[in-house]
Amino acid sequence: MVSRPALPVPEALRDEELIRKHYERMARAGLEEDLGYGPDLTTLSTIAKDQVGRRVLRSRASGVLSGLDAISVLLKVAAEPEWGLGGTVEFRTALSNGDRVQPGKEVALLEGDLRAMLQLERSMLNIVSHASAIATHTAEWVERLPEGVVVRDSRKTLPGLRMLQKRAVVHGGGAPHRWALGDQVMVKDNHVLSQADHSQPGSGAEDAGDVVAAYKLVQHCGQWIEVEVDDLEQLRAILPYKPMQILLDNFSLEETRQAVALRDEHSPATLLESSGGLTLDNAADYGATGVDSIAVGALTHSVTVLDLGLD
Repeated sequence: MVSRPALPVPEALRDEELIRKHYERMARAGLEEDLGYGPDLTTLSTIAKDQVGRRVLRSRASGVLSGLDAISVLLKVAAEPEWGLGGTVEFRTALSNGDRVQPGKEVALLEGDLRAMLQLERSMLNIVSHASAIATHTAEWVERLPEGVVVRDSRKTLPGLRMLQKRAVVHGGGAPHRWALGDQVMVKDNHVLSQADHSQPGSGAEDAGDVVAAYKLVQHCGQWIEVEVDDLEQLRAILPYKPMQILLDNFSLEETRQAVALRDEHSPATLLESSGGLTLDNAADYGATGVDSIAVGALTHSVTVLDLGLD
């Protein structure tokens, strides 16, 4: 049995203080968007001052929860005097991020100042519905893949929402790719192109030697290194250098099977990751080839919200 290294987990996603800071920044952005252009005259005119209320956060669909801790941070930030909400809202739940829910399931109970609750309702739902959508979609990929094959996300996240989105992938059972440009090395096709021989202007094509040249420039940097290859020729060229991880970009199923055989023969400890052209329908087929992981940008950039409501 070949022993391969474990995929690295970005430190940012394990840093509780950093998580809180990102959620506070997200909360302030949402509050500024809703309350930064003047008071909510609708709520202030129709709801009596100091009126208290109770709302139930309930799931209207099946899915996996995420973003519950972000809601708690939002409510804490919203209690700050600068937002002028005038009261606080208490958030109570017996559930956790990563828990599955069915239609009609009570997720949380909110009690407190009714004016504040109505003004915060949309921000709360936006956060938990979006995060839960990512967790739910990730769980669908996990269910399609063979045991031991990991589904990973990408940096295809919205500015300011990366912490929420990447943590949601984890809550759905996926594994986060690098957090930022600085915590892993990833040699992609554009880096390889920079090593191309420009003595033939207009060629615009990288070759196997360029992949090796780019890898040699980063192999002693002291970080986790993943190298992207576009074809079997590049793979054959880079395998003798035994990189930690290789990304097979847009390989067909047959090419992926050949890539796994080459890896097993020349560098058994190297992790292989498939990316490009992957769908839920072909996930099991790619997972069965022997790759260690698949990377799916759609986990964060193409999801439909999980239907949750405040009743």
